[in-house]
Amino acid sequence: MAAMVRLLEETDPIVEEVYRRKNEAEEARQREYLSTVKIQAWYRGERTRAYIGHLNKCATIIQRNWRGFLGRDLTRVLVRNSVLIMKINYYNKKATYIQKMWRGYYVRKYVFNYYSRKRYLEALQIKNEIVRSELEEYAEMQEQERRRKAEKAHKEKREILARKNHYLISTEVIPGVFNSPFLPYPTETEYLLRSVKPLLHHQKKKTDKPFDPTCRSYDLPKPKLLPPLSSKPQGPFRDPADVQNQRYKEFQPSLRVATSFTSLEEARQRMKDEEWVTRLNDNVFEPFSKREARYEPLLHTRSEYGHLPYGFRYFREEFPDRQVTRQSFKTLVPPIPIFDKLNDTYSQGQVF
Repeated sequence: MAAMVRLLEETDPIVEEVYRRKNEAEEARQREYLSTVKIQAWYRGERTRAYIGHLNKCATIIQRNWRGFLGRDLTRVLVRNSVLIMKINYYNKKATYIQKMWRGYYVRKYVFNYYSRKRYLEALQIKNEIVRSELEEYAEMQEQERRRKAEKAHKEKREILARKNHYLISTEVIPGVFNSPFLPYPTETEYLLRSVKPLLHHQKKKTDKPFDPTCRSYDLPKPKLLPPLSSKPQGPFRDPADVQNQRYKEFQPSLRVATSFTSLEEARQRMKDEEWVTRLNDNVFEPFSKREARYEPLLHTRSEYGHLPYGFRYFREEFPDRQVTRQSFKTLVPPIPIFDKLNDTYSQGQVF
């Protein structure tokens, strides 16, 4: 037992040294392990980030190319539509100009004739002068008639007044009011009194029965026979013949009853018939947007041997081998500005 104890005491420093070295080795291994893990983590992170960056770069390149392709395609569509709209507007403008010239010519020649209108206005002016002179004469005649009536009424009024005042006339013994002895000659009223007769007052008929102030109207003797009835009734009544004519006069319908229900359509049809008589061409001109008939191709654009490429693939067809000179072709119309902006890149890749 003591020997074992002694042996353990002798081996204890060695064991401690072994344990110490073992712990140091374990700590060194742990440090190396952590360093290795950190190095691996950094490398793998760098590799993953580099790979992701490469993928992003590739995706960016793909997106850029695809978006550029879509943009160029959309630009071609927009340019094609712009050119089509420009052509349509140009042709519409020219068609409108042609229609304007033709309609102006037609109206000036067949509808509104300048010389016939001028002759009509000259005749109308002469007629207006004649009517105006006749109206002036008629107005003068009416004015004279009014003055004559007024003078006649004034003269009658003066005569009646003179007849009423006839007692103021002069006599052989006593001069009247209007015949003053201080004047060399009598006044106009004096001559008027001499020229008219005095106004007589109607006297009441005398009756055989003496007047009785106590007698009343219903006590007076009534006539035995009634007066005969006249053809026209007394009072504010119209003539029986006028009433009979008004009662049995002919029916006079109003404008709404007298006219036809389809008078508007009939008038429009008559206007169309009159226009058709003076029309030069029965085919009514319509714009191409309202044309329902099938389009008939022209001879120089389509035939039984095939169609020409002009207007389908190229803007202008050229035959260099048939040219007399090598100089470039000079157009008579101004170029389209949109092609000048796009240079040759569009004209080489554009296909209609």
